[in-house]
Amino acid sequence: MPDPVLALSGLDRSFGGLHAVRGVTLEIFPGERRAIIGPNGAGKTTLFNVITGVLPASAGRIVLFGEDVTRWPSHRRTALGMARTFQITSLFPGLTVLENVLLAVKGLRRTKYVMWRPLSAYREVNDKARALLEAAGFWDRRNVEVRSLSHGERRQVEVVLALASDPKVLLLDEPAAGLASGETREMAEFLKRLDPALAILLIEHDMDMVFDVVNRIGVLHFGELVEEGPTAHIRASSRVREIYLGT
Repeated sequence: MPDPVLALSGLDRSFGGLHAVRGVTLEIFPGERRAIIGPNGAGKTTLFNVITGVLPASAGRIVLFGEDVTRWPSHRRTALGMARTFQITSLFPGLTVLENVLLAVKGLRRTKYVMWRPLSAYREVNDKARALLEAAGFWDRRNVEVRSLSHGERRQVEVVLALASDPKVLLLDEPAAGLASGETREMAEFLKRLDPALAILLIEHDMDMVFDVVNRIGVLHFGELVEEGPTAHIRASSRVREIYLGT
């Protein structure tokens, strides 16, 4: 069995007297599609923020590709192979799809500090942007301004930007947030087309999308991972229905 790409061990995060994440232990393997579900306030986004280095852990360990990254800043985790999207859209609406991706690719290189050369002068950056857009099925829309895209398309472009760093593990924070039902189905199909070697961990409230995309689910409740297992097991769990669905 391969080594996990990401391993959490007894991960805690407290805010004064509030224990937002409690002793979370989890392993994610190459190519695995995993979801964390739970009601609002369960600690899901806080967990993501600790995993990605936005917030420091209060206790526990985070191991990424065999390296203990518990005290590492976000940019070092990104360089090692981790990427993440956020709930709030962070694209430049007045720029084209291609320009947004070019900026994401350029921002990962030392030449990002060079201001006197146009982006078109960097062949490797342009080749990388084209490859990302072609793989995502967006090359034909490369010259469309982001403001003209549907909300669902913008969310997909955000995933493309996260892939600019060639991650091996991708964390998605509610990729279906604000999407209509048809857009949610499109997002699910988009995620299923991503590189099968890429490990994905997502937070999501849309259970149809969760059951469609992932193969394992963890249930977070008051900061604790109270149940974890294959999709079919979680779907049938009476405990999960009680905690998450209120039945």
